[in-house]
Amino acid sequence: MADVDLVEDVIAVQSMDHEAFSRHVADERDRLLEAIEAGTFDNPQASVGLEYEFYAVAEPDAAEGRSPVSEDGRLMRVPRRLLEMIGFEKELGLHNAELSTSPQPLNRYGLRAQEDEVRSRLAAAQEVTRPEGMTLVSDGLWTIPPQGETAAEYLTSAAVEDGVAIATNMSESVRYHAMANSDLAAVGLVLDAPNVSLSAETVMPESLITSIQPHYQVPQARDLPEYFAYALRIAAPLLALCANSPFFPPDLYDDGTTVEDAIAEGWAEHRIAVFETVLNAPSDTAGKVRFPREIETVEDALDRVVEDELLVPEPVETHDRYDDEFAHFRHKHGSFWRWVRPVFDGPSAADANARIEFRPISGQPTVRDTVGVAAAFAGLLVQLTHVDHPVRRLEWDRAYDNFYAAMREGLDADLLWITEDGHETRRIDGIYGDLLGHARAGLERKGLPDAQIEGYLEPLRRRVETRTTPASWKRDRARSAAADGADLQEAIWTAQRAYFERQRATLLDGSFAEWIEE
Repeated sequence: MADVDLVEDVIAVQSMDHEAFSRHVADERDRLLEAIEAGTFDNPQASVGLEYEFYAVAEPDAAEGRSPVSEDGRLMRVPRRLLEMIGFEKELGLHNAELSTSPQPLNRYGLRAQEDEVRSRLAAAQEVTRPEGMTLVSDGLWTIPPQGETAAEYLTSAAVEDGVAIATNMSESVRYHAMANSDLAAVGLVLDAPNVSLSAETVMPESLITSIQPHYQVPQARDLPEYFAYALRIAAPLLALCANSPFFPPDLYDDGTTVEDAIAEGWAEHRIAVFETVLNAPSDTAGKVRFPREIETVEDALDRVVEDELLVPEPVETHDRYDDEFAHFRHKHGSFWRWVRPVFDGPSAADANARIEFRPISGQPTVRDTVGVAAAFAGLLVQLTHVDHPVRRLEWDRAYDNFYAAMREGLDADLLWITEDGHETRRIDGIYGDLLGHARAGLERKGLPDAQIEGYLEPLRRRVETRTTPASWKRDRARSAAADGADLQEAIWTAQRAYFERQRATLLDGSFAEWIEE
């Protein structure tokens, strides 16, 4: 039976005056532009931040009898009291937890502070969750469902009351539940990938995926379009390098799918397709989740939010923040889903900022890899804009094609890049030599010492040298299990449990490069 209060809240959202809500958004857009033009959103230097999503799985502890070994790696729901204890935020599914770091200046101390904050908070969280028989996992897409349930059952379990569908395993947030019950914009509510198909009544299938989202705060808000253009062009090579979701839970595959089918026909980064097919209407519309068009001016960035389809005109909440002046605009921006998106907010006028949120990257194997990606992203935006790198001239259509090729093929994708000397290249060493070289130069420009830079970039360079991503690492282990006679389920779960085992030993202090060496 659905939660009556939650159903009533969703119905209340449905009955809101969406035209009045949209007028508020448009009015706040004008005030926001005035504040940007007045310099309120300018800052003396670039800053960085990070959103980091996890999912919880069973952690066997035979000595305490918390979780039997047979349940190793099975998805677990995180009790809300436990989530509050560890200081993480809820996400879509009951199995999710999100960590958001404090923004820091982009310098040697700021990046180190980001890394230390993630490590310290994650270590503290694990000390609380492990006695409860669970651990938090940094990954792109979970593949082992909860004990006694299939993934399809977990993702589609819902109760319908008064015409409102409430997902059983979704966090109690009106916004999440209202998405599938909106009268204003249709959403897909399906999974559609090679050999995989699933229909649901809610957006719960989106909870399959987890990500990291580095933020780069630009010094001058008016310059955001230039940084944004470069972010679009580096999205594909960074996505290819970080691919980490090659498999679905086995019961979601079509009958008769083999391990060979899942590997040969599947994609390196299914996370992209999951987000798009669950939240985009199955029609000819552009879709709310997509690779975004260019932004020519700051006004363009604001207008994109105003013109985006309104999905959930929920009553806005205020918290005595400066950006409460733009509360309707900020709320609508929450469902302005683009793989790269501009953000304008701040708790106070002094902290108001314009930033780029980089959303294509799956959760990575270790903290060092995660912060390394964030550092590379920030270093690239510093350096590419400083030198007016010619990849800016790469046509948008080609950047778009690059992005979805990277989703499908990872490091095997046929990507086109323009190097510093203006030459086009499709060679992987040419692309990443230029890319990581400029990431290094950007970090040097921000005063980072060589050893710190190498700590961030060398693990990424090793992926290029060995042609190994987290996705290909998982595929290798599934392929090996299949060679030993494993069926689809056993092969995928063998690969997933191998990932868990290596992550237990390296999450806080190691790197994926160590996995490659073994």
